[in-house]
Amino acid sequence: MTWWLTAIVLLIAAVAMVLTVLMLVRDESPPSDRYFVVLGVLLLALLVQAIGGCVALANTDRDVEGVTFVAYLFTALLVVPVGAALALVERSRWGTGVLVVMLLTVVACEARLHSLWGAA
Repeated sequence: MTWWLTAIVLLIAAVAMVLTVLMLVRDESPPSDRYFVVLGVLLLALLVQAIGGCVALANTDRDVEGVTFVAYLFTALLVVPVGAALALVERSRWGTGVLVVMLLTVVACEARLHSLWGAA
C-alpha cells in the first residue's frame, strides 16, 4: 500500500473536517452542495485506496492480517455514504456532529491501516 494515497485521503479528510467545524461554529445545519463535492472526492479516494489495498495485499509477501486489513479498508469506504445520508436526514447540529464522527472514523481507519501495513 502506498503512503502517498494515505496522505491524500488524510488531506481530504482534514479539509472536510475544517469545513465541518466551520459549519458547527456558524450554526449551519444543512451542508451545502460544495461540502458534498468534498465528500465525493473523499469517497473516490477511498475507493481507489480500497482497490489498490486489495491488489497490494494479494501481491505482497508481507505477513499482513488480511481480513482485518480489508475490513478497515471497507469500513473507511462505507462510513462516508452512511454518515452523509444521516447528515441529510437529520437537519440539525446533530447531523453536522455525525459528519465529525464520520471523518474521525475515516482518520482512525487510516491510522490503523498504516499500522497494519507497516507492522508486517
